[in-house]
Amino acid sequence: MHSTITGDLVQLLPGAVSPAFCAIVRTAMNRGCADPAEVLEDAIEHQDHVRRTLSIDVDPTTVRQVEDAIEARRADLVARFSLNLGPREGAGFLRYLPGGFYRPHRDRGDLPSWPGAARRQVAVVVFLNTAKQAGDPEGFDGGVLRLYPERSGAAPFDIVPRAGTLVAFPATVLHEVTRVEGAIRDAVVDWFY
Repeated sequence: MHSTITGDLVQLLPGAVSPAFCAIVRTAMNRGCADPAEVLEDAIEHQDHVRRTLSIDVDPTTVRQVEDAIEARRADLVARFSLNLGPREGAGFLRYLPGGFYRPHRDRGDLPSWPGAARRQVAVVVFLNTAKQAGDPEGFDGGVLRLYPERSGAAPFDIVPRAGTLVAFPATVLHEVTRVEGAIRDAVVDWFY
């Protein structure tokens, strides 16, 4: 099952992965090594005033399972965006602790330090847990994925995280993650070239 919001801007696939699968990935993240996530700007660097997120290295088995789950949605994304999608960049595992955020940014960029960023066509986010606003009483507050359509006069819109939902959108779209409060927000990201 899938639904689309705001025309051709976003693909929303609720239930792309199961809650049990999300729990397995989060457990692997708990065991993984965490470092501050970096920012693609003039160079790849850590900038706490722009992004306060942890990037977590997880075991190869979990990485492979997550990448297989994302790859299984390729046909949906090709059909939705009418693009000939190439390889993926590779899954990244992100943890937003209370107080975490990511200011408005685009995932595609021309940087000598990261040539792959210029090849990004479609950004993919898989939510691994659910916000309070989406019905989890023990979930986090905030942490919505806010997208800014480029059409004149179009209002930004929020996607409230729900475990197992896959969201895909063009890598050129301006977007942010609003401040997370009260609990941890976990997600997987990847990009199709």
